[in-house]
Amino acid sequence: MALKIVGIGTAVPEFSMTQDDVAEINKLFCHGGDDRLRLIPALYRRAGVRTRHSVLLQASGGEPLARQSLYFQASHEGDGGPTTRQRMEVYEREAPGLAVGAACRAIEDSGLDPGSFTHLITVSCTGFYSPGTDAALVEQLGLRRTVERTHVGFMGCHGALNGMRVAASFTRADPQARVLLCAVELCTLHFFYGWDAEKIVANSLFADGAGALVGVADGGPEDAWRVTANGTYLMPDSADAMTWKVGDHGFHMTLSARVPDLIRRNLAGWLEAWLGENDVRMDEVATWAVHPGGPRILTAFAQAAGLDNGAVDVSRAVLAEYGNMSSATLLFILERLRRSNAPRPCVAVGFGPGMVVETALLR
Repeated sequence: MALKIVGIGTAVPEFSMTQDDVAEINKLFCHGGDDRLRLIPALYRRAGVRTRHSVLLQASGGEPLARQSLYFQASHEGDGGPTTRQRMEVYEREAPGLAVGAACRAIEDSGLDPGSFTHLITVSCTGFYSPGTDAALVEQLGLRRTVERTHVGFMGCHGALNGMRVAASFTRADPQARVLLCAVELCTLHFFYGWDAEKIVANSLFADGAGALVGVADGGPEDAWRVTANGTYLMPDSADAMTWKVGDHGFHMTLSARVPDLIRRNLAGWLEAWLGENDVRMDEVATWAVHPGGPRILTAFAQAAGLDNGAVDVSRAVLAEYGNMSSATLLFILERLRRSNAPRPCVAVGFGPGMVVETALLR
């Protein structure tokens, strides 16, 4: 049976910061000359982001760096900033509350009893600890202590789609399954110190947020959005184009300038074939929910799929308002589309390290 979506909820930290303020902070992480520092605001302006939320922020105004307590000005060229241990201590402290906020909203949207869930799926690529966020969700939401838990870890921006595939497997196997999926990402814990243009581009995009989804095999409204198929494609010659690796001073992203070209070169043929396997033509897709890895990625996707740029307007709007919240972002887009009763079929698309494209067909 298809995974029927009966609830979606999202959450962001209380405080946010403008893109201009974050660019000024980034200058303090780069121990370099004025020529380098002058480039940083230009890189940030190209990101398509206006504001971003962070668990690190402790106030709504004031001097940008003083509004948080994790980061400090680089003292020398090799200064890497806070250690990974320090960053993970913040993740352990802050991730559960954000996840619970999103999950509460999704459960309320569904109208289901928290004690009725049979499966819990958590998704994250920005932190590790155990017992993890899944245990916190069980305790704080009142889920049954026998709920079956699965964690989708370190899969990057398309992680929620991987989680939806797992959820669909559960509902196909058990008509009584009730699944709660929760993706929580604290990307702002991994700001890069030093001068590396690709990593500064990543600094300019990423933010914190959580999204949750409630899915069932049967029941719920007749017009509920249903996940009827999932797809995945590992692009050739792409292993170094997008990476996400654990370092001594946070997790480090590689976001190559080749990514848009890889999308333009590889996506259309595979996507058209996958849709055909599910009896859908490209021109029959009514709505696209595309993860906004950045403005150039959205533009490359639209070009590859032969779409007008307006087809990804909701993705661009979420990016501008919240930034790239990694795996959680797609749930923000789906929430917005679902609440506006966007036409279907809808195809959700995400890109991640590999370089991999993940998709879901929603009817």
